[in-house]
Amino acid sequence: MNDGTGTTGGTGKIDTVRLGGPDGPEIGVQGFGAMGISEFYGATDEATARDTLDAALERGVTLIDTADIYGSGANEEFLAPFVAAHRDEIVLATKFAIERDPARPEHRGIRNDRAYIRQAVEGSLRRLGTDTIDLYYMHRRDPAVPLAESVGAMAELVAEGKVRRLGLSEVTGAELREAHAVHPIAALQSEWSLFSRDVERSAVAAAAELGVTFVPYSPLGRGFLTGAFADAGKDLSEGDFRRHQPRFTGDNAARNAALLDPVRKIAAAHGATPAQVALAWVHQRSAVHGLTVVPIPGTRRRARLEENAAATRLTLTDAELAALEPIAGLVAGDRYPDMSFTSVSREG
Repeated sequence: MNDGTGTTGGTGKIDTVRLGGPDGPEIGVQGFGAMGISEFYGATDEATARDTLDAALERGVTLIDTADIYGSGANEEFLAPFVAAHRDEIVLATKFAIERDPARPEHRGIRNDRAYIRQAVEGSLRRLGTDTIDLYYMHRRDPAVPLAESVGAMAELVAEGKVRRLGLSEVTGAELREAHAVHPIAALQSEWSLFSRDVERSAVAAAAELGVTFVPYSPLGRGFLTGAFADAGKDLSEGDFRRHQPRFTGDNAARNAALLDPVRKIAAAHGATPAQVALAWVHQRSAVHGLTVVPIPGTRRRARLEENAAATRLTLTDAELAALEPIAGLVAGDRYPDMSFTSVSREG
């Protein structure tokens, strides 16, 4: 339940957890996804975005998540001054594996080979202006490259001091176990929300078994769960990539928007927002599945950051959780136009 004052705002710091087990660094129970600052969700005002980063730190949001693909390196470069000013206060995460070609903007390749990993980490270190990355993820899995090769190369970076901890994204439970046998994996980052529960097939149980922190990306369904838009094709700008995601346009969008009624009703009962209910649901996966869960909602505005952080104070009742339970099974449309690079495509 809420604290009696509503959950839409607040000034206190959020609670903390340990990343990757008792020996890991202490981080806020909610992180910050920086992707949208540089690309994918329309134009960004940089001064407003920098103020939002400051707000994150003020609220104890210390896991800052980026990737080399975001803006083709521009996101890492944008974060560099913030990293320099607050290096000892944050846990910095970035990723490799998705290859882009300036000559073919639509191209997305996947590289997990050792040579590419070493090339990628040097680029990220340079752009971020730091000597060490706290958490280095393999962003996507290339099944043609043995996991032992990829994770082994990542482990070399730990031994060399360029990386402190390793993470994986969009892998199955079996792949997580295989990787963890090569080198301890601190975090698994995959999509997990009221609308996306693929990870519960195997990855969540494996993470709980191994003591791996689960970092849900897109915990707000890329904004759809907040009511920010109802049909991406009609409501969002031409360059917004959500216009190309099957569940957010046309008949799928109309069907999925109707699924939000219980979210809105629960929000009203708590004096909260739909976004806070969606985030509270994700946070409560920790107790449901017995693992540490640190979602990384992204935003470019201080007010939304405050709203998201306040969601960590909201506890949903058993009856409310039951009302939300059927939603994911009723969602129309896939997460991406091409699901071949997601973990669900490799589930047995």
